[in-house]
Amino acid sequence: MKNRLERQLDFALEIDKEKNIFRQTHLSGHGRNENDAEHAWHMAVMAYLLREYSNEPVDISKVMIMCLIHDIVEIDAGDTYAYDEVNIKTQKEREDAAKERIFSILPDDQKAEFTALFDEFEEAQTAESKFAHSLDNLQPLLLNSSNGGSDWQEHGVTAGKVYERQGKTQLGSEALFEVTDKIIKKYIESGVLKP
Repeated sequence: MKNRLERQLDFALEIDKEKNIFRQTHLSGHGRNENDAEHAWHMAVMAYLLREYSNEPVDISKVMIMCLIHDIVEIDAGDTYAYDEVNIKTQKEREDAAKERIFSILPDDQKAEFTALFDEFEEAQTAESKFAHSLDNLQPLLLNSSNGGSDWQEHGVTAGKVYERQGKTQLGSEALFEVTDKIIKKYIESGVLKP
């Protein structure tokens, strides 16, 4: 039976695999596809930087750890593109199985802690999870905007679909949604996002 430290180090090594999960979003400047670890890091830094724009006071360290672990399950489940209507149907089932396997590497108390944080993020009912979701929406939107909306064009995403997803940003931050709304309207007016 492995001791506590061995299990923690096994987990630390396991999550390195997140660097190999590539997303549909491209890095700014028309770079390569972003990986999950980069997305999580970027969100966590943004959480700290933009914490004053949360609708409610938040425990920012909790928000940051949610940002850092929310996509670890994609090591097993794979990335599900936000606008992929087919794979979204099986996303929860795939991610629940991945959550159980990956977090079970940890000592039991930390497995329970990480599982609770992951579930809180997914349920998006607390101030922290709502703000974390706002960042999960805003971060790829900023990258896509920096690339002229090319990811939306590549996948034929409509303005309605973008608003459906991005509208949830306001649950965590009205201020960040105002920025989001301006970006979306700019791409509707330019014709990149079709009605």
